[in-house]
Amino acid sequence: MADNTFHNSNSTSYLVLLDFFFCLLQNSPAIQENRVTTVQCLSGTGSLRVGAEFLARHYHQHTIYIPQPTWGNHTKVFTLAGLSVKPYCYYDPATRGLNFKGLLEDLGSAPSGAIVLLHACAHNPTGVDPTLQQWEQIRQLMRSKGLLPFFDSAYQGFASGSLDADAQSVRMFVADGGECLVAQSYAKNMGLYGERVGALSIVCRTADVASRVESQLKLVIRPMYSNPPIHGASIVATILKDRNMFQEWTMELKGMADRIISMRHQLFDALRARGTPGDWSHIIKQIGMFTFTGLNSEQVAFMTKEYHIYMTSDGRISMAGLSSKTVPHLTDAIHAAVTRAV
Repeated sequence: MADNTFHNSNSTSYLVLLDFFFCLLQNSPAIQENRVTTVQCLSGTGSLRVGAEFLARHYHQHTIYIPQPTWGNHTKVFTLAGLSVKPYCYYDPATRGLNFKGLLEDLGSAPSGAIVLLHACAHNPTGVDPTLQQWEQIRQLMRSKGLLPFFDSAYQGFASGSLDADAQSVRMFVADGGECLVAQSYAKNMGLYGERVGALSIVCRTADVASRVESQLKLVIRPMYSNPPIHGASIVATILKDRNMFQEWTMELKGMADRIISMRHQLFDALRARGTPGDWSHIIKQIGMFTFTGLNSEQVAFMTKEYHIYMTSDGRISMAGLSSKTVPHLTDAIHAAVTRAV
């Protein structure tokens, strides 16, 4: 199944798989002009870590701004690489949506050249994404201040069901000719979680810079894990290169995304039919695998004790773990949690 490229000893040290990035930016001038360097890494976490190590060694700014909240491992990954981590406003608990005003204010006050972590789509853990118009405002602000975008793309295809739609944020930044980093994971969207398949791509201003960046990335990777796993990467590359396989994969991916969207609507409809107090529209407005329910830690503890429903203490649930059969039970638990007398 694997392409012969993967059995070439010279290529397996770092597996420079630009095919990975094609999934994000097909027909991009940046690729055609050889301004992108891509290296295979150990899934999304490894891609973030390699990027962080590279920036800590070679970038003039060592401060990275991350959304509040964000994936729990982000802070550790960047801190251990030697970067200083600062938060920027993202989620608004009152609206259970995006705190766009706070986001712009925080990024607007960031020092010139600072690194900014951006979730490409399906923000983890909130499920709240900016609109395309908001992304454009973010792009303009960041470029005007010389901020460096570092995208974490762990759920491409799981947000909307479309690989193209879920890559729009990244494409906006690449299209303007500026620099950015993109960490990709194929753990979820290809079902290869145990294979640790990921890639770090760095978009540069010139082909010469991209070539020099690649050599430095190899120096980061060599003492870190030497060679990435080959099996999962060969599966990914084969699917991306084969038109029929690629089409079949995208159809299956859309089916999974549509199922998650359906679960959102079923839960929302059930809560509304039950008359559960509060506005639950955020469930269908949020996107991707996760939902921030708005339940507090006491309500979460109550649901665990009385209904054996388990979620993180901040009220995050995985919509992918929900089914039509379990929606009524979850609805009962949420209703009881928000209506019980304390």
